Amino acid sequence: MLLQVNEIHSYYEKSHILHGVSMRIEQGEMVCLLGRNGVGKSTTLKSVIGIIEPKQGSILFKGKDLVGKAPYQIARTGIGYVPEDRRIFKSLTTHENLLMGIKGGKTAKGNLGQAWSIEKIYRAFPKLEERRGNKGAHLSGGEQQMLTVARTLMGNPELILIDEPTEGLAPLIAKDVLDMLSKVLESGVSILMVEQNYKAAIKVAGRFYIMSKGQIFFEGDGRALMEAEDIRKNYLEV
Repeated sequence: MLLQVNEIHSYYEKSHILHGVSMRIEQGEMVCLLGRNGVGKSTTLKSVIGIIEPKQGSILFKGKDLVGKAPYQIARTGIGYVPEDRRIFKSLTTHENLLMGIKGGKTAKGNLGQAWSIEKIYRAFPKLEERRGNKGAHLSGGEQQMLTVARTLMGNPELILIDEPTEGLAPLIAKDVLDMLSKVLESGVSILMVEQNYKAAIKVAGRFYIMSKGQIFFEGDGRALMEAEDIRKNYLEV
């Protein structure tokens, strides 16, 4: 088991957001957390990466509890985080943004043949090499999203948490981003992705959780999701 979230309860000040959320991620999986806006999906990712500290429950990464650790300590264990707002440096070039993703420590000392370098990023994602001299402010939304994922890879994580990667993107651009995530998965990096668009996510993710009002109401693979018509109507569709 790579990541095991056990009955976590998380709050924003006095607002109780997550009510006993549990989920698991195996090595080499892409798991998608689905649900409408405001149900606690982003809070779940922030709880894992340590931006929010759960008041109850445990979050085990490779068997060690992350609760109580600072985000930088959690990142050093091998977890990368791609926030919903991307947070690229708009005044820096694509190449400079990638350099900002390099970090030392445990996660950068793995198998050198599998480690991510700028050269490997450019080979895997040639569109970023084409834009290597462009400033972040001049990249399209899809290119910014690709850059954020690639910058996270420069830290050589074993698991990436990615929040709403296709939000606001045209369908063809969203497909490019999801294709990129498929390549990341093929490289051996596991992914926990938050999404609203299950029709797009089902093409790349292997297993799904559906959240509503801070609780998990469904767990299953793509086939089970498509068969669960009532669940989709109640918790996903407008």
